[in-house]
Amino acid sequence: MTEPPRPPGSGEPGPQPEPIPPSAPFGPSSANEPTAPLSGAPDPGGYPPPGGQPPPGGYPPPGGGYPAGGYGAPAGYASNEDKTWALVAHFGGAVGALISFGPLGFVAPLIAYLVQGQKSPAARAHALAALNFQLLWSAIAFVLLFVSWCLLFLPSVAVVLIQIVLGIIAGMRANEGNLYRYPMSASFIK
Repeated sequence: MTEPPRPPGSGEPGPQPEPIPPSAPFGPSSANEPTAPLSGAPDPGGYPPPGGQPPPGGYPPPGGGYPAGGYGAPAGYASNEDKTWALVAHFGGAVGALISFGPLGFVAPLIAYLVQGQKSPAARAHALAALNFQLLWSAIAFVLLFVSWCLLFLPSVAVVLIQIVLGIIAGMRANEGNLYRYPMSASFIK
């Protein structure tokens, strides 16, 4: 059985507490410092969450927060110019398909590929994905335009809608910094 704690000054010396170094959070120099960091001040490591358990994945590294240089290029892009060319490739393909009723959907991705393909790997990847998709569906739209004269243009409407909808979805994903993998696409250009 363990012995209950003794009151201070009861004769026998108990274990002595370790001295607090001056740099400790509650050391001698902390008498004039606030107990919580000010809003917006860098947090030296964070307070533990209620319950005493560390958060999943551990504590964030010190010095987190907003980037020091402000907002830069979005995630996945080297620069804002890369993001612009990715959006030109995807949204331009959708607009080209809309304007031409399908066959010219490949023009904007081809321009983005030719202009930025050798300069930026991110812009090249987006332009290549859009170009391969739009080449296939532009060829289908071109063939169906002639066949559709007999079928009241219904197949062409479906093809153009596919080009427009998937081009817009890819552009929205590119805006988030992600490369969209087009369904029903082929790899003509590598």
